[in-house]
Amino acid sequence: MLRKMILTIFLGGISLLFYMPQSEAAESRIDGKNRFEVAVNVSKNGWSRSNTVIVTNYLAYADALSASPLAYKKDAPILLTQNNHITPITKNEINRLNAKEAVIIGGTGSISNHAENELKSMGLSVTRIDGKDRFVVAQNIAMQLSNKGKAVIAYGLNFPDALAIAPFAARNEYPILLSSNDSLPSATKNALKDKNITSTYIIGGEASVSNSVKNQLPSPIRIGGANRFEVAENVIRQLNLTTQTAFLSSGLDFADALTGSVLAAKKNAPLLLTIPARLPNETKSIIQDKTIRTFTILGGPASVNNNSTALLGKTIVLDPGHGDHDAGASANGLKEKDIVLDVGLRTRSKMINAGAKIIMTRSDDTFLALTARSTIANNSGADSFISIHSNAAESPAAHGSEVYYDTTFSGPESKRLAEEIQKELVKRLGTSDRGEKEANFHVIDKTRIPSILVELGFITNPSDASKLGSPTYRQKSADAIYYGTVNFYTK
Repeated sequence: MLRKMILTIFLGGISLLFYMPQSEAAESRIDGKNRFEVAVNVSKNGWSRSNTVIVTNYLAYADALSASPLAYKKDAPILLTQNNHITPITKNEINRLNAKEAVIIGGTGSISNHAENELKSMGLSVTRIDGKDRFVVAQNIAMQLSNKGKAVIAYGLNFPDALAIAPFAARNEYPILLSSNDSLPSATKNALKDKNITSTYIIGGEASVSNSVKNQLPSPIRIGGANRFEVAENVIRQLNLTTQTAFLSSGLDFADALTGSVLAAKKNAPLLLTIPARLPNETKSIIQDKTIRTFTILGGPASVNNNSTALLGKTIVLDPGHGDHDAGASANGLKEKDIVLDVGLRTRSKMINAGAKIIMTRSDDTFLALTARSTIANNSGADSFISIHSNAAESPAAHGSEVYYDTTFSGPESKRLAEEIQKELVKRLGTSDRGEKEANFHVIDKTRIPSILVELGFITNPSDASKLGSPTYRQKSADAIYYGTVNFYTK
């Protein structure tokens, strides 16, 4: 540590010129043991009372695709039920809301007369919006909406595209009308005419709604994409939607996104789609580009895995030490600058996959002064700063991992981050535990957010060096930094 201490003393008097404080990142989850309970919990999150409830079948997405604008107009939650009877938890929620009216979406094949009579027996005024097929149901819902001259056209034989646009359509009271791939159903044509629609948004690529259909639509604007995740991304980009907060739901099932879409509209938030185990690249891209920091996750871990959202909305600066002419410590055929860059890039990959936005002080063999590194951290709006190093000592007997923090700024948080990462380093690398230590190294002394300096191991110790030179142990080092950071933010 002697060489690093000297450098710190030399630069310690340089003042910090710029600082932009980070905003708080937040994540909440609305879940439940099944889709009925998720819908109820969405309702509880958004409504203390509601005069109206929208009721639809928990399996029949076709009827429900167009329901969000109507639900938003009536300031009503969408609740799910079974076909032959009203699910008990849904009944309880209707009672809690003190609802007076229920609007059933779909015919008796979706919600039976017996279930309708159950709602009536609860004292509700019940209306049903149905039709011979999903296209007619969408047409009939459209007739309940105010005429604003615009409509959304979505593929009617699958759900993701319609749900991605649902919060936007709901807030603007634009009807969501449905189409097949290569032909425009007569019900949709009639709705366009009856509603005096003068312009349309097509949601989805040509594989969903073909150009032959597009050519039949008034003033069409297509929002497409290579897949459902990119379509949801492009809804935000092309419509320039506000992204102060966003909703995140599985793109592989419709129920959570459907019931959550109305709440998203109430919060003026877009809806992004994901898969259970990881965030798709398209979803990560829009989160990072728009620096979305606040999220509501719809559904339980089986729908949106905790690991895939562990760092959702966080911005983290990773700082691989040294670089270029500054090799750092060298011993046992290794250079510190190479080790820490490799570990930093591996850490970046893991953190991005968990939803974080990562800022690298360097991502190749370049040199950055210490002042530049701390300035990047302070001007980035980041949530935390992690500087990665390998240690050195005159005696080859010195060995083990340690993490440094400084108490000048964000001291308690820095100490806790150091503790969490140190625990993971020792556990995953099998190195000696040298603990967490306070020090005034420039990159953590002058950084105003929670910041630490990680010493993975001693490059001068043969045992530690064999680990630092191993791709397997470098990945374990990245894993340790990652999981320690996750623990810091989630505990």
